[in-house]
Parts: sequence; structure tokens; C-alpha cells
Amino acid sequence: MSKIYEALLRAEQEKAAQDERSQTGKQESAAVAPMRQSQEHSVAVDVVDPPPVALDSPENEASDVRLNFSRALHTANLQTWKPDLDRLPAMQSRGGKIEQFRSLRSKLTGLRHAQPLTSIYVGSGHAGEGKSFVASNLAVTLARHKTARVLLIDGDMRRGTLHKVLGCPNEVGLAEYLNGKADAGSIFQRGQVLEGGEPLPPGLSNLTFCSCGHAGDRAAELSGSPRFPELIRAISDDFDWIIVDSSPVNIVSDGVNLARACDSALLVVRGGETKFETAQRALRELKSAKLLGVVLNAVSEFAPNEGHYGYQGYESLDE
Repeated sequence: MSKIYEALLRAEQEKAAQDERSQTGKQESAAVAPMRQSQEHSVAVDVVDPPPVALDSPENEASDVRLNFSRALHTANLQTWKPDLDRLPAMQSRGGKIEQFRSLRSKLTGLRHAQPLTSIYVGSGHAGEGKSFVASNLAVTLARHKTARVLLIDGDMRRGTLHKVLGCPNEVGLAEYLNGKADAGSIFQRGQVLEGGEPLPPGLSNLTFCSCGHAGDRAAELSGSPRFPELIRAISDDFDWIIVDSSPVNIVSDGVNLARACDSALLVVRGGETKFETAQRALRELKSAKLLGVVLNAVSEFAPNEGHYGYQGYESLDE
């Protein structure tokens, strides 16, 4: 009897021990589970993903513009140029015309001591007053300094002619960039050699050019694109001077839109032809731009004709 009792007692003790071990295992599992859950929760809270970055933000686009431009400047878009020397008197070594552009360069350089001055818009009231002539020769004169970095932009997306003056292609230009069909890396070009294999003369070897491209009937719309001021901001540190040519401001609004993005503006008038009223209206159109002064073009005699804008307009650059 005692043996049976002892056996039953042992069985009961073993069963109790087994139940105890089982209960202990559940407690350990219960203790581990919350810990793991807490750890998982901690990971979810402590590791915070950065906010999504807008791919088309101005900061990213400016960085992309700078990257593409730097790549294009050093590795691509080298062209053979055939400049029209008759339309580029700034290429001459001496003469009255080159001296006038040197004088203009000196005045602009002096103005840099008083204000930020990198990008300069060159415009006129009507066509035929010589804005493209002044813009291209001013750019060449500035680029003749051996350490200067000069960019010339043809912003006249209606009737641009600067690619003809430099004798270079106009396949992709400003219009294609503004309408989103081209990136900044594809619109800039530099001369490699002259047609015939001759090396580039001073004034062209330091010059980078952006042609007008093909805007069709969208020139006014494209000129107001925010991509233009973004472009100017992105590349201003890469150049000592940026010269922007454009359409006549008294006829279309393109030039006014581009002028706002530049540090300053020059108004070109033609001696003996530009009416005083025409010049006054152009000045009013450019009131939103920082006007530096007026350049009098095509003057053989300095005596002003009555009813026309006289030589004193050129002297306003001293203001």
C-alpha cells in the first residue's frame, strides 16, 4: 500500500514539476514577446525616413543646371566657327570702333566697384538700332582679356542673328532649354578652331555662346519662363560677364521679361535715326530693369540732330 502511495505521490510531484516548468516557459515567452515588440516599436519610432525631395524644386534644378553646364563647358559642344569679321570690329587690333567698345568696357568695369554686375541685358526700342551689333562686339571686347570668362546669349528668339555673326550652329539653343526640350548641358557651345583649321583669335577663345534656338510663335511665352532666371543664377559664378541680346522692347514683351533676370541693362539707340520719343518709350518699358545707361550706335558726327536722341545718351553710362 505504501509503495502504491509512494508511486502516486511521485507521479503527482512529477506532474506538478512538469506543470511548473510549462508555466515558467510561458512566462519566459511572455516576457520575451513584449521586449521584442518594444524593440520593433522603438525601431519604427527612432528611425525616421527623411522627407521626400521634390525633383523639380528650384534648388535641385539649379544644381542640375550647374552640373550639366560644367560638363558641357569642359567636354562637349566644341564647334568650328566662321565669324563674320565685317560685323565684329572688336576683333581688330586698332581703330576707332574698337576703341569705342574698349571705352564701354572700361565704364562697365568701373561700375562693378559700386554694384554687383555680371549679367547685362542689351536691348533697343525698335529693330535695326544695333543691339545685336553692340551685344556681340561688347562680348568679344570683354573676352579679349586673357583671363576673362564671357557668355553671350542670343535671347532674340524671334529673329536671332548672333549665330550668323559668329558663324556657328543654331540647332539647339535658348528656346529649346526654356520649353524643356533640352537641358543646360546641350545649349552652350565654344569655338574650337576657325573654319580652315586656324586657331581662335583673342576674343573668341574665351567666349561661350548660347544661340537663340527655334521658338516659333512661342517666343513671348518662353521669355517669361522661370527657367531663364534660374539659368542665370546657376551659371553666374562660372562667368565674369554674361551678355544677353533680345527682341526690341517697344514691339514685343520678350526683352522686358529677360531684362528682369539680369543684373543690369543697356539701351541701344541709333544716331540720326532713333526718335527721342522712341528712346523714351523704351526707357519706360525697361523701368523694371536696372538700367545702366544708353549706348549711341552708328555715329559719324557727334552733333545731335534735332528731334533725335543725341550723343549725350552715351555719357549717361557715367551715372
